[in-house]
Amino acid sequence: MLSSEKIREKLPLAFKTAELPKLEKTSGKVRDWFTIDNHTRLIVTTDRLSAFDRILTEIPYKGQVLNQLTAWWFEQTRSIIQNHMLSMPDPNAVIVKIAEPFPVEVIIRGYITGVTSTALWYRYELGEREIYGYTFPDGLTKNQVLETPIITPTTKGGPTGHDERLTCAEVVQKGFLDQAIWQQTMLAALALFKFGQQKAKEAGLILVDTKYEFGFDEQGKLMLIDEIHTPDSSRFWKADTYEQKVAAGEEPENFDKEFIRLEYAQKGYRGDGEIPVMDSELFVRASQRYIKIYELLSQKDFVPGDYPVNPRLIKNLSAAGVL
Repeated sequence: MLSSEKIREKLPLAFKTAELPKLEKTSGKVRDWFTIDNHTRLIVTTDRLSAFDRILTEIPYKGQVLNQLTAWWFEQTRSIIQNHMLSMPDPNAVIVKIAEPFPVEVIIRGYITGVTSTALWYRYELGEREIYGYTFPDGLTKNQVLETPIITPTTKGGPTGHDERLTCAEVVQKGFLDQAIWQQTMLAALALFKFGQQKAKEAGLILVDTKYEFGFDEQGKLMLIDEIHTPDSSRFWKADTYEQKVAAGEEPENFDKEFIRLEYAQKGYRGDGEIPVMDSELFVRASQRYIKIYELLSQKDFVPGDYPVNPRLIKNLSAAGVL
């Protein structure tokens, strides 16, 4: 684990954005991507931290962790479903096959939890018992494990600019995907989640819920894209204290980026207005948490890449023949 001092030194150098010669950039919340040719794309994962639909700050080594952890999961899950990764020329970058992304995100939930408007517990606590097309009995408690993981798809953005809830049946009924490909997608997602939960258990963690993105490859075949089982796309709890915490009516110990959201929420910030200034030690702790979860899941030591990132990135991409 990197010391607090070493991470603190990197705070001013955190990787905000990729600037590459000759390649046109498109930016998402966390990733920048560049089209290499008609078949391949370069995806660069920055240190940007997104929450409440806003980019709040940058966390040193966060981008490297997300990139390398996703690459590790991609290699682990190739027997379940193909993915778009071709190579990793830099700790913060992958070269991928261009895909046609699905218009829906596939969320899998293994526990009834969450406080956002799309979360199971939020809807349940409002008195709803038919949620995402599933019927829930009375008497459930927050953070309780579900009898079986469920799929709760959402649109991407939707008319309000936010993700809109869908039932599994509506994915087909509303014309997002045809029945055959949606059935194949659901089976792949459930298999990925089962595998992810087992690996998390081996690491002393609980994979609570996660988001997957899928697309079509050039032959029209199903393909896993984006990221998989990272602290950004998934909720993790510490396994050894889960039962004790829930029995005491306390929140499970989270091991993802949720603790950062909570720190901002305690300052009264939930995405509106000016972003509050936070103590830099929060970002140091966040960096260590990202690194720790990489090491727990992959069972590999984290080897930090050189900072500043952009010169290193250009050097490695040039060596790989991308630039």
